[in-house]
Amino acid sequence: MVNIPEYYAGKNVLISGATGFMGKVLLEKLLRSCPEVRSVYVLVRSKAGQSPKTRISEMINSKLFEKLQQDQPDFAEKIIAVNSDLTQPELNLSKADQSILAENIDIVFHCAATVRFSEPLKDAVQLNVLATQMMLALAHRMKHLEVFIHISTAYANCNRELIEEVVYSPSVDYRKLIDTLDWMDDDLVSTLTPKLIGEHPNTYTFTKSLAEYMVQQEAGDLNVAIVRPSIVGASWKEPFPGWIDNFNGPSGIFIAAGKGILRTMRASNNAVADLVPVDVVINTTLAAGWYSGSQVLNRPKSIPVYNCTTGGINPFRWGEVEYCINMSFKTNPLEQAFRRPNVNLRSNPFTNQYWTTVSHTLPALLYDGYLTLMGRKPRMMKTITRLHKAMMVLEYFTSHSWVWNTDNMAMLLAQMNAFNPGGQIHVTLATYSPLSSQMSLCKEL
Repeated sequence: MVNIPEYYAGKNVLISGATGFMGKVLLEKLLRSCPEVRSVYVLVRSKAGQSPKTRISEMINSKLFEKLQQDQPDFAEKIIAVNSDLTQPELNLSKADQSILAENIDIVFHCAATVRFSEPLKDAVQLNVLATQMMLALAHRMKHLEVFIHISTAYANCNRELIEEVVYSPSVDYRKLIDTLDWMDDDLVSTLTPKLIGEHPNTYTFTKSLAEYMVQQEAGDLNVAIVRPSIVGASWKEPFPGWIDNFNGPSGIFIAAGKGILRTMRASNNAVADLVPVDVVINTTLAAGWYSGSQVLNRPKSIPVYNCTTGGINPFRWGEVEYCINMSFKTNPLEQAFRRPNVNLRSNPFTNQYWTTVSHTLPALLYDGYLTLMGRKPRMMKTITRLHKAMMVLEYFTSHSWVWNTDNMAMLLAQMNAFNPGGQIHVTLATYSPLSSQMSLCKEL
């Protein structure tokens, strides 16, 4: 086996979801740490009147790519934007683009997905299941494909307490579900969604579970691996500490706490907060591609799955998160805070509801009343309503704990240590604390 940069040297790589949070970091890290990669094709749709090429040009001129621009001023020449839409048949790829991809691609990273927990079931199936199915169909046509990496989530099987590094059979046949949704109207689908998703808390985890099983069933002779990150947060080290491009999930909650808007939240103090930095996830993804691609002649019988989680290696609990949030914002206060940060996590739903009314709703109403008297537009109640919706979808994950098996991750780390000593792609979670990346996020803000 060669080391990771040597493996990717001369390869043509295809990335879906390159404009998303993890896709951006994957693109930047691949080009920076594997400078001899031949080209990177990225599937991008037109948006707001901007062509795919324009969107990529704007993206690579952001702060995320500054280090890469310094090291490799001509890196943009390797990026090839391909017009595509994952919601359309055949990914909306032209026949010419399909032929080019079929003839040239060596490695596929399928990162595209909807991460909205409240996505309507039809849309979630389209983006997380059908789009993956079409990506697999395209991959089957690629003449030189060495490996197909599918990015899933550690919560795809959150209806289980112990989650092994295997693909589980879902409670619903994805083929029958796709056929059924095809003729149902939106109102009927909305009514049946709770019954269809069963023990899953939302359509996101449900459809990611279906996608994993579909990949297993339809991979055929493709060399496939699945990477399952847990809660992906701000970068730990690369390309610089604290980078993030959205406030979805816990990052938005942390910022609301830092602004003094969030004072109470439902969570179990003893539940593990399985946060993982985006750069660790991307390093794992590139390492998984290298390892599986290097094992073409010695492939395992089952699809390798990598649970990229922190709880089993270096557990950090929500009770500790509460302390660290309050301490970090005292050390690194945010500008224009609504009031002094002081968040409290409460496991009892009734107690939390009481303090939500006292410390969120009433102050927001009073502040909006003050703004109205001053002739200004009220805005705080709208912010609080959005915050409460975000907290409701996170309650399931902040109130439960899971045990993830990480044997494959340990094996991958051992292989990296053996073949990539001192390399630019390294994964370690033993010394990582979620506080480190979130502190960096606070400083960056």
